[in-house]
Amino acid sequence: MPLDSTQRFSNRVADYARYRPSYPAELLAFLHEMCAIPTHARVADVGAGTGISSKLLLDAGHPVIAIEPNAAMRQAAEQWLSGYPGYTSIAAPAEQTTLPDASVELVTAAQAFHWFDHNRAHREFARILCPGGLVAIFWNIRLLDSSDFMRGYETLMRTYGVDYSAVAERYSDDADMQDWFGAGLRHIGHFHYAQKLDFDSLRGRLLSTSYIPLAGDPNYEPMLQALKSLFDATAQKGCINFEYDTRIYVGSLG
Repeated sequence: MPLDSTQRFSNRVADYARYRPSYPAELLAFLHEMCAIPTHARVADVGAGTGISSKLLLDAGHPVIAIEPNAAMRQAAEQWLSGYPGYTSIAAPAEQTTLPDASVELVTAAQAFHWFDHNRAHREFARILCPGGLVAIFWNIRLLDSSDFMRGYETLMRTYGVDYSAVAERYSDDADMQDWFGAGLRHIGHFHYAQKLDFDSLRGRLLSTSYIPLAGDPNYEPMLQALKSLFDATAQKGCINFEYDTRIYVGSLG
């Protein structure tokens, strides 16, 4: 039986916190300039995980309430971000944040959005938003065909991923997000983003993925051997570019 989505990353927290990508600077410029969101806007960062998106927002000046049901991920974020005076965290799911009505000016959901019950999350986000508040949904999607490395990595995912197809198909596209926001969708942005990774960092990035086998699984060592072969064949000056399309959708909720 597939692991509960709120617990999928509990045994991968260290790799997730260290090796998962952040988001491009253009994303913040998009929020503040294109969408006219002030940097003092209070944010509920829902499905905040280990704090990658929360840190981005805190560094830009936002006070952030991080909403995360996974205890291990939430604790990692608290250790990382507790020095920010504007940071607080709550143990809660996206569909029942426990925040008061009309208490935040911006709701964000980053890489975790595809795990939510979208209808219930829509109602909850609308409840906690102040009048005139906005929702920003964003995530990084691997570019599957942008280089020999990225094509080889996709083959590796499909060869060794335990439930890869089911998880990969959960990501929403522009049409899905238009349906989710309805008439409230105001802005769509797409940005190129890349991590430059040596082999150790690439290995950590791979092992942060919820559907990849871990040590003790019979496919673990063959998978790492395949990763090393792919790296050796495609690396330039000891690194590869791990490329993404960063997508963001911003709007109001009726």
